[in-house]
Amino acid sequence: MQKIVVFFSFFIIFTACKNNGDAIETKKSENPKRKKIEVKYAKGFEINTFEGYKTITLKNPWPGTNKTFTYALVEKGTFLPNATSFDAVVQIPVKRIVVTSTTHIPSLEMLGETETLVGFPNLSYISSEKTRKRITEGKITELGKNEDLNTEILIDLSPDAVIGFAVDGNNSTFATIEKTGIPVLYNSDWTETSPLGKAEWIKFFGVLFNKEKEADSIFKTIETEYLSAKKIASEAKETPTVISGAMYKDIWYMPQGDSWGAQFIADANGDYLWKTSKGTGSLSLNLESVLEKGHDADVWVGPGQFTSLEEMKNASQVYTQFKAFKNGKVYSYSMKKGATGGVIYYELAPNRPDLVLKDLIQIFHPELFRDRELYFFNKLQ
Repeated sequence: MQKIVVFFSFFIIFTACKNNGDAIETKKSENPKRKKIEVKYAKGFEINTFEGYKTITLKNPWPGTNKTFTYALVEKGTFLPNATSFDAVVQIPVKRIVVTSTTHIPSLEMLGETETLVGFPNLSYISSEKTRKRITEGKITELGKNEDLNTEILIDLSPDAVIGFAVDGNNSTFATIEKTGIPVLYNSDWTETSPLGKAEWIKFFGVLFNKEKEADSIFKTIETEYLSAKKIASEAKETPTVISGAMYKDIWYMPQGDSWGAQFIADANGDYLWKTSKGTGSLSLNLESVLEKGHDADVWVGPGQFTSLEEMKNASQVYTQFKAFKNGKVYSYSMKKGATGGVIYYELAPNRPDLVLKDLIQIFHPELFRDRELYFFNKLQ
């Protein structure tokens, strides 16, 4: 899902517990042994396996809460101890799924589970050609808006699980879905502040489909590529100064120093001028302070939704005073879109931080990747 704001979008959905007609059979198992699946970078979840079932524990469902959720993923024919103590119970492998953020789509595709997706809110936000083909074929149903899901249509789809997320714990849709018996699991990948932490959420989806090994292998490849690129960047002879963002209603928004975006710049060996600011979200600054500090920055990345230098100039003559603008060193991720207008970066970047990092290294240190084309970014003309 994407919302056109200067930097990022947030998504609201629901949580529930399933007890539908496809009931889980019970068969006692003796003293199930617990084994923890490795999660190296992500802070928001952990996975444990037992005999015949697994658990996902959400530790950061939304910012500012100490609440946790624990979901049980149960093989058919397996006894689940203390079933009522879980926030949701899902029979696996999942065959029919509803997801609610475009960031979930790449995980399904990388795991080879695209065909399990049966419903999604705001289908026009999806950019993936593979999933768009299934939409055109009528195999994925429109569910309305995240803030106002069409619960009647969703219930008729009878998914095995709904993957949602929330900015807080208050949503009337939660109770409605909960009463139907359809299990809803929060996915809080968007709360992660490290690039590899976001990407590691493919393991969340891996256990839903009994594809833990595949998910781990995919993530390790991404991790290896990311760390390799970071090492290459560290060997660059110069470190360019960097600014980001743009104005929205007279307020300039840019990543805070502990954020996902700031981490990318640091790992690409760029000197983000607001790197010492505290927080993992977005800074809200006045134009004067940005002009004073960022006037001579070498590179400008992520200038809001602008798609050309002329468009920026027409929006505000002040933009033309920046050195990066004058030298044509402004790069945007907003220009590459799917067939119905969804920005590809919003959908795929959290899952493929290695590609984002290589883009930024290529922008900051073009001598290090001479034969590579930018994947997400475009240089504004």
